[in-house]
Amino acid sequence: MREKSIELLNKAIADELVAVHQYMFFHFHCDDQGYDLLSSLFKRIAIEEMLHVEKLADRVLFLKGEIRMEAADSVKQITEVKEMIKFAQESENEAVEMYNRFAIECSNNADSVSKSLFESLVVDEERHFGQFDDEMDNLEKYGDRYLVLQSMERSKKSSVAAAAGRPVIE
Repeated sequence: MREKSIELLNKAIADELVAVHQYMFFHFHCDDQGYDLLSSLFKRIAIEEMLHVEKLADRVLFLKGEIRMEAADSVKQITEVKEMIKFAQESENEAVEMYNRFAIECSNNADSVSKSLFESLVVDEERHFGQFDDEMDNLEKYGDRYLVLQSMERSKKSSVAAAAGRPVIE
């Protein structure tokens, strides 16, 4: 039981580390382009993925296993917003499918705690998918105007702060 669960938990850690790195990469590029809402979304989800790593690692340690902190893949150099969101949707959908399989496998191996952990991750990943799906809907509905509005909002904040003699905080 323990060996298989530890293997699945470490696989999940590796995939979550990829998500953390990828979403932070997207965050940096969206921030650089002035897309504050998307930048913030990618950053918040990256932080949630870090918390997933922590939960998974805690479980590995409880099972007396060794944590492997190695990302499963390298960061994809995607800088176009629509492609970022499409990639994120696909990644979250794959995570949902994988964690559902892992939950079943843990159940089959009489590890109900790891099963519950994977089931809770499914809930989070489905929510992430929904958030990215909403962003894709906005892009498809409003096109580039959606991104322009985000850039304009940052410019407006900067102008108001400068006019008031305050430092610009992003």
